[in-house]
Amino acid sequence: MAVTEAVRTEVQGAEAAADATGGTVAAGRAAQELGLKRGEFELAVHLGIVRTTAEQVGGRPRVGREEIDRLRSEDGFPDAVRERVRTVGTAEGARLLGISPVRFTRLARAGCITPVTFYLNRYRAVVWLYLAQEVVGFAARAPQLLAGNSPVWMRARLDAGTDWRARNWRAQRIERLLCRTEDPWRRVAVLAGALDPVQLAEVVDDPYERAYLAKVRPEPVFGPPGSVAAREVMAQLMQADDPDEILWRRINLITELDGARASRQVPRPGDDHRRVPVPVPVPVSDPGAEPLLDPAPGLLARLGLRRRVTGRRTAGNGLSVKTVE
Repeated sequence: MAVTEAVRTEVQGAEAAADATGGTVAAGRAAQELGLKRGEFELAVHLGIVRTTAEQVGGRPRVGREEIDRLRSEDGFPDAVRERVRTVGTAEGARLLGISPVRFTRLARAGCITPVTFYLNRYRAVVWLYLAQEVVGFAARAPQLLAGNSPVWMRARLDAGTDWRARNWRAQRIERLLCRTEDPWRRVAVLAGALDPVQLAEVVDDPYERAYLAKVRPEPVFGPPGSVAAREVMAQLMQADDPDEILWRRINLITELDGARASRQVPRPGDDHRRVPVPVPVPVSDPGAEPLLDPAPGLLARLGLRRRVTGRRTAGNGLSVKTVE
């Protein structure tokens, strides 16, 4: 009993010290106080429902006491918060829309409904999940797609074997991660995750920069998923796999990368970590000169336009992603 009481006193003292120094709590404690499960809390942070403090490199985000108090004081707590992060699979989503699971899958594959997260079933196949509120909102926005024949554009897309679920999930996830940081190199790290190692090395040719991007790349609130298979699938799903998407991601990455390099250099072995401005060349316009086909040196190579950009079939370790309808 004395030992238990001593441990409790020590824990309470540590929590009080944390509150006194920064007024924040760890993610696990915040989830407990908000009545959210681990996955629900992760999703709440990702969606911006729960605001976290800016984490240090290699650290975990924390939640301010004021933020917890704000959410706890909202009407309908805790059910209102849980409802905002409630997810549904294909069967439940179809029930909410009053359609068959087959039609729901066709709508999702055609890009009409975007998944917000996923899990792996016992066969290591991807099972997509959708926000219940977004599913209901889709019914209000496009009731014409819930009955009758599918429009021509949708039939053409599906007949071609298109599946926009991973692409739309990836785009939405990247945009939300970008909204959570203003640090230029962290933004580059978010965009870098959409390219495979070969594509990334073509755009970011400095190995020190690539190592730094791997270091500052954002991770889930509770750290990397415990399952090796989950980490592999997450890494694969985050990478663009269509030629036009790859080109678009490379363009975005080049833009952010040039801005980050102009902001500061990444740390290098032996340097003093001082901010060193990188000069950005300004092209001189000549009204009588011929238009430049490649105004930025190496731009075509960085975009991969000097060779055919092909979609990635499997991950570097040969893992193929299976999806459950």
